[in-house]
Amino acid sequence: MESKSDSNIDYWLLVPMAGLIVIGLMAIFSATNGAGETILFYRQLVWGLIGVVAVAFVIFNDARFIRDNSYIFYVIGILMLIAVLIFGRKIAGQTSWFKIGFFSFQPSEIAKMATILALAKFLSDDDTDIHSIPHFLIALAIALIPAVLIMLQPDMGTTLTCLSFVIPMIVMAGFDIYILMLVAFPLILVLSGFFNIYFIISLAVLEFIALVAWKRKFQFHQLFVVLSGLGVSLLTGTFASSILKPHQMKRIQIFLDPLSDPQGAGYNTLQAKIAISSGGILGKGFLHGTQTQLRFIPAQWTDFIFCVIAEELGFIGAALLLSCYLILILRLTNVIFAIKNKFVELTVAGFVSLMFVHVVINVGMTIGLIPVIGVPLPFVSYGGSSLVGNMIMVGLAMNFYRNRRLLGY
Repeated sequence: MESKSDSNIDYWLLVPMAGLIVIGLMAIFSATNGAGETILFYRQLVWGLIGVVAVAFVIFNDARFIRDNSYIFYVIGILMLIAVLIFGRKIAGQTSWFKIGFFSFQPSEIAKMATILALAKFLSDDDTDIHSIPHFLIALAIALIPAVLIMLQPDMGTTLTCLSFVIPMIVMAGFDIYILMLVAFPLILVLSGFFNIYFIISLAVLEFIALVAWKRKFQFHQLFVVLSGLGVSLLTGTFASSILKPHQMKRIQIFLDPLSDPQGAGYNTLQAKIAISSGGILGKGFLHGTQTQLRFIPAQWTDFIFCVIAEELGFIGAALLLSCYLILILRLTNVIFAIKNKFVELTVAGFVSLMFVHVVINVGMTIGLIPVIGVPLPFVSYGGSSLVGNMIMVGLAMNFYRNRRLLGY
């Protein structure tokens, strides 16, 4: 492999990522300071240093090695998900972690990355025809197998994010988006567990719109996909009441009306809104957020860390955080257009989709636009496996850009 100079490294991928990590470390220190849990800050710092080493290793690795061994990475990820169900540590009702000394490791974060690579490898193979039923079902199976294993933990938030990149990647591979809409919406609702009569009605409307917008003549395989999607819709509507669990029904109720249980299930959402709104334009100052330091915000160094940033750094700090995400996503999108390689395009598109959905869900649930489902904020929330996994994803994109002449065939 020919040597590459440092000028081939896209540092604009490093800058926003570094900014997000720094903001995250500040927020974790502040969130744990009042709780006497500053050890979590130092653990996150160690994970960040591990991530730096991992990124450097990935950047200067052979891009073809990553592509050619995608299925091996995928199998390792699946085996880890199976192992965690058997030997994993149960935390907050979820068997999602391995305990390694003072650190906990969540294999689902690595499995998501491995699934993107495997799906990109399959969809980019010359022998793959995404319009054929067998190949379409194989592509879905690649994504659904880890999603089902994660759902068994049970971790519905991670399950949803694990499916977030499937539609963009399949559409980029050439599948008709209208057909995909007809089968994807019911499937997502079934796996998410967030549906009631309003979701069923919305689903029926979306299915109808997709069907009307689809102007092509029906062929056998297209008719099969459509009927499958409509069949799942009917089953969803019929068995919705028996599928929904009490805590899922409660989340929907609180999402619609947080004041219905202000001291119980609605407490998290209400405190999050108070913290964000009290930050104002400039914030209360680092380590001076009352909601944060007095621990009114639950899970304030994980799922609700955005509240800490908005309260102490204000609108300016929150805007800076979101700007870092925007720059990072735009630079990742630039990699897609800069390299004419189908595997690279699909892989980076999967990364972008996964990151975008994480940010939208996390920020959305803290401001009350989305039900609380426990999704971390990439690079910012406490969690070493999530941090290292996201850093490796950016490292892979930098590797692709660095080797763009080799891959751009």
